[in-house]
Amino acid sequence: MRAITISGSVQPRLTSGVRLQTDSVTSKSVLLYPEGIIELNETAHEIVSRCDGRSVAEIVQALAKEYDADAAALASDVRETLFDLHRRKLIEWT
Repeated sequence: MRAITISGSVQPRLTSGVRLQTDSVTSKSVLLYPEGIIELNETAHEIVSRCDGRSVAEIVQALAKEYDADAAALASDVRETLFDLHRRKLIEWT
């Protein structure tokens, strides 16, 4: 698997029309978009909930601090999740 390259200064945000919310039936975190719904696991929810103007580097640092984890190890997972959501047009870079 190739390494995913996303600059630490990129600021991911939800694409227009996409909303992060809790499903009223399952109580799980979901992304709602005009064509459907995607259920998020806990990790993806923690990443997406921080796509609020923070840079990728700031998101990684916040998660590392909150979970007392190694930032370098987290960075790969964060970038992979963001890349997948960007590929699906659910988040965009600013």
